Amino acid sequence: MSPSWFSSRTTNQSGTPRYAPPPGPPPTSTQQVRYQPPPGPPPGRQGQEFPPPPGPPPSHASSSRSNPPAWAPAPERSHTLGLYNEASDDNYRRAEAFCAHNPLQPPGLLPSDVVERIQAEGSGAWGIQWPSPAMAHTVDIQGDVKGDPARSTGAWRVRSKANCTDLCLLSSLPIAAGLYDIRGKQGVYYEVRVNRMDGVIAIGTACKPYPEFRLPGWNRLSAALHLDDRRKFFEDPDGGRDYASMDAVAAGDVVGCGYEFARGALFFTHNGRRLEDAFTGIYLPRVAHDVYAAIGVDGKNDLEVNFGGTLFEWKAGNDWAWRVEGHVGTMAGSAPGQDEDLPAYEARG
Repeated sequence: MSPSWFSSRTTNQSGTPRYAPPPGPPPTSTQQVRYQPPPGPPPGRQGQEFPPPPGPPPSHASSSRSNPPAWAPAPERSHTLGLYNEASDDNYRRAEAFCAHNPLQPPGLLPSDVVERIQAEGSGAWGIQWPSPAMAHTVDIQGDVKGDPARSTGAWRVRSKANCTDLCLLSSLPIAAGLYDIRGKQGVYYEVRVNRMDGVIAIGTACKPYPEFRLPGWNRLSAALHLDDRRKFFEDPDGGRDYASMDAVAAGDVVGCGYEFARGALFFTHNGRRLEDAFTGIYLPRVAHDVYAAIGVDGKNDLEVNFGGTLFEWKAGNDWAWRVEGHVGTMAGSAPGQDEDLPAYEARG
């Protein structure tokens, strides 16, 4: 008897034997052989474009927070020299050395007694910090109500003398504090009333430490509007940039400075009218900075600084969303006016 496989043998008409294939696939087909597709799109789809799938890329799908706006230089042309006032090269080098040897202070919590004072007095807790003894003889600073801090309304009188040269005065407390709550807050704001300007007055912001012998806006993390030439400065030791919509400032005028949290936008007001943003994307991330009001004076001037003790000329600034109290000194999760048990921290100079 022939073997079972032999039964598959047949013959064709010519007598040549033929064999049927063995059952199952060829031995090599049990291995998964893959071939690379030919280059280019399939035939008939040359030049055909397909829309991207809906939604963000997978790497961004889990992110629900939008990034803050990036800082960019102001669009106006930067001037090399000041219009009326120009600091010396030696003054510039001293300021650079000061910043190199004095690192920025990180944001911090206020002493408990200061928090309690803010809760009791509101904006009346803010004042102007006295300059160093080397500069103190060039300026007079007076609180609104002398000898009675509990009744201070937050308006401070500053008179600089003819021998005053490039002096920066900071607020006694930050107006924007990185470690404190901003819920319900749009930003912070303060105003300056110009009684007399025979020299230079500048209004703006700065972080500590800042060289007091430099006007605000000239050095590290400082922004300001200089009222003599109506130019704006941010870390700009040269001639600044024109603030086109700013009219000339006269005695009796009120100039305000505001900072908007969401966009990192610094803006100014003039006699109650909000002007366009001077700078955007500064002091971000907010939690990394304690920002102080900064007033600059050079020559003989007379002005009043209002942190909210009296009504602002810019009406929106009187809204709770723009007032310094209720932000500085208010921890996340506490309601405005709620007592807080804070440890006693050391006050910074």
